[in-house]
Formats: sequence, structure tokens, C-alpha cells
Amino acid sequence: MAEKLLVLDTATPCGSIAVFRGEQLLGEVLLNVSDQHTVRLLGSLAELLDRTGLTIGELDLFAAVRGPGSFTGLRVGLATVKGLALARRRPVVGVSSLQTLAAQFPFCRLPVCALIDARKKEVYAGLFDCRGGFPEPLAAETVLAPERLAGLLRGETLFVGSGAEVYRDLIAEMLGPQAFFVAPGANLPRASAAALLAVREYRAGRSVSAGELVAVYIRPSEAEIAWAAKQL
Repeated sequence: MAEKLLVLDTATPCGSIAVFRGEQLLGEVLLNVSDQHTVRLLGSLAELLDRTGLTIGELDLFAAVRGPGSFTGLRVGLATVKGLALARRRPVVGVSSLQTLAAQFPFCRLPVCALIDARKKEVYAGLFDCRGGFPEPLAAETVLAPERLAGLLRGETLFVGSGAEVYRDLIAEMLGPQAFFVAPGANLPRASAAALLAVREYRAGRSVSAGELVAVYIRPSEAEIAWAAKQL
């Protein structure tokens, strides 16, 4: 029987929720709004389940986009998924926000560079080979100034994500005709793409317990930076 899966993505201001049965999308909510995820998340989740005719108790697996991204947003999404999974003793899966963006371009002939605006004049970056239909990492995910991208890339590259939008002019100036960009709407991460990654991880035996699901921040938080400075 196909798994019934709920996945939440709160890594960026564009929050989304998707419900799947196996690899079949039953419903998805995408909200590119300025409200905090705590305001709309549970209401949107309840509405989506109602419209798909499912209850929380019927779900076999929970998944969350674990980062990198907004520290506060990630905590909201992961806490929600962990709470739901723990209460029902269900496994969970965490997937990368950058890989989720790249997964929206299966069979793309160009390397896909997923960029999320990290503020402070930096981007979270991941480079993926999507030619086989699945985003295979070509390098470790990192955070860096967008000016450094030119020195890390070779040849034509497709850029996607909020970082690609914010720094499009800079990237185009550095790379010229080797830089390709997607339509604005395609820069929004989709929980439906994250769900397909999660199903693959689950079937490969890489699910974890609710307590083992952790965020991937890459960059230390302001609190961690302040604490480290006090130790000097």
C-alpha cells in the first residue's frame, strides 16, 4: 500500500504544505506571504487535510524541509512535524531546502544552482545535477557572498531560488550568457517537490524518529555568534 505523507516547508517566507499518497499528489497549499508561519500554518494544514479527506491519524510518514533557511521558520516547521509524528509514533524524514528547489527541474541538461537569500549579503547555495531526473549534489551546500559564485561554477548554469532573484543582475554581470534564470514563480520552493525527495529517503530506509530530526542551518545564529564573542 502506498504511504500517505504530509510534508511542511517553512524554510523561507514562502511556506507550503503537501499531502501525498505514494508519489501521487493529493493536495498542496503554497503561501508566498509576509505573515509568520505560526499565523497560517496550522489553519492551512487543517484545511488541506479536510479537502483531501484525510486525518492526521491516517498519515504514515511526516516530513519537513530542514534547511538551510530562516532560523525561525525552520524551528516552526520542524517543531510542528516532530510534535505530530511523536504523538502518533510515526517516522519522519528531513530534506534539504536547496535540493527541494533543484528537484523542481528534473532532467534539466544544465547544472542547477539553488540559491536562497541568507541576508547579510550572502546566499545559501547548492549545486545539483538533475539530468537523471533526481537532483544529485555536485558540491557541499554552503553559505557565501554571491560574488564568489563565479569562481565556483564552470560553464552554463541554471539559477533558481530567492537568492537568484535578489542577485540576478550581479550573477548575469559576472557570468554573462552562461547564466540562465527561471520565471519568477518557479523560484518559489514547493512542498510537493520536497515530498518526492522524502518518499525516496523513506524507501531507502533513511527515516528517523521525531527526536532525531534536526535543522541544518549552515550558518550560526545571532545568539551563537553573540555567545562565541563573549568567550573571547
